[in-house]
Amino acid sequence: MREFMDKDFILENETAKKLYHEYACDMPIFDYHCHIPPKDIYEDRKFRSLTQVWLVDGHFGDHYKWRSMRQFGVSEDYITGDKSDEEKFMKYAEMIPYAIGNPLYHWTHLELKKYFGITETLSPKTAKKIYDECNKKLETLTARKFIEMSNVKTICTTDDPVDSLEWHIKMKNDPSMKFTVLPAFRPDKGINIELDYFFIPWMAQLEKVVGYKIDGLDKFEQALEDRVKFFDSVGCVVSDHALDVVMYEPATREEVEQILLKGMKGEPISYSEQGKYKGYMLLYLGRLYNKYKWVQQYHIGALRNNSKRALKNLGADTGFDAIEDQTFAAKLSAIMGALDETDELPKTILYCLNPRDNEVLATLMNCFQHEGVPGKIQFGSGWWFNDQKDGMIRQMEALSSVAQISLFVGMLTDSRSFLSYPRHEYFRRLLCNRFGNLIENGEYPNDIEFVGKIVQDICYNNAVKYFSK
Repeated sequence: MREFMDKDFILENETAKKLYHEYACDMPIFDYHCHIPPKDIYEDRKFRSLTQVWLVDGHFGDHYKWRSMRQFGVSEDYITGDKSDEEKFMKYAEMIPYAIGNPLYHWTHLELKKYFGITETLSPKTAKKIYDECNKKLETLTARKFIEMSNVKTICTTDDPVDSLEWHIKMKNDPSMKFTVLPAFRPDKGINIELDYFFIPWMAQLEKVVGYKIDGLDKFEQALEDRVKFFDSVGCVVSDHALDVVMYEPATREEVEQILLKGMKGEPISYSEQGKYKGYMLLYLGRLYNKYKWVQQYHIGALRNNSKRALKNLGADTGFDAIEDQTFAAKLSAIMGALDETDELPKTILYCLNPRDNEVLATLMNCFQHEGVPGKIQFGSGWWFNDQKDGMIRQMEALSSVAQISLFVGMLTDSRSFLSYPRHEYFRRLLCNRFGNLIENGEYPNDIEFVGKIVQDICYNNAVKYFSK
């Protein structure tokens, strides 16, 4: 019987061990999609407790942990409520021993070991000792220190087009920064025209930021390009779209203009009108991204805010989302095909939340590759509910079965936590184990040096090349 999470955790054979320890583990990290606050990075925030940095900070924190605690029957007072930091941590420690087979159990102990040097397993018996020891170490640990300890070289945050990018600008001009933090352009509030409670105030914010009245499609497009220019000047190289449902319907410019004006007045937008407006805007923005040599990301398939009770009591993005099961291949193909037809399709990373759709994206992407740009269209890593052992393995298997995994840009954190970077270690161990098994099963030659180079490319090098202009 092997020890729990020893140095060869997940690595099943000698080849896998060699690939991980000699090629993967020391590679830097290019975290091209996350949700950590740039203000916290610039100010090099210190955290008052392990709970605040690891579990919950008001309504900001780790949704994976919250969801498991709720399933365990923990009162919301101990999650996002007003119980003390220590009480909240103790409730998490009470739940975690029962999370057998859940990635939270592995992530929890990887994070405790990586940042605090703790190898004891977390349980009610050890919770107080671990909590106090971590809090003591937090006296000398900060946001930037966590990033540096993780060997992160580049971070792309997630930023609204109306954002001032104040903190990014300050970091860009801060000689003490040991890594790069770049903004990412996320225009969802301007795309989801049917959500008038977001769309209308967002349009007002956009007008204020650009300094002119948006009275139609011409001005709206001008405003979006103005913001893209601004983001580009601060170093942005990537956009991101949450396409919970992929919508597309061919439309004339005049039709889209009328739909935009309806949305700005708060008038109801039909399903057909949503498809026309959203499809048009994705094409407009895709051409814009291509003009500025950006990468675009499409995150597909989230079913959000399922509990109306929780939405009313806690607000959006508090852990009540799930996997959507609508089909989307034809509409996604139409969007990408329209951009490709005029050679204006930018580099694109496609993610699916429903693992049923892995092969859909892995095959669709190769319909739109481009000569001279290896891996221009990517099938992104196991995302959200899939960034766990089974989900990442299935993504790798689908990608390598119908395409080339060697060109893959690898893992990202997609996290709100400064302690989430061990997920890259988790991914790298799974990657090396997969390649090690192929070699030891005689399914690929025993050329460790060559395969080690592929491993390093997937871990870091491919992303550096992909996101460079």
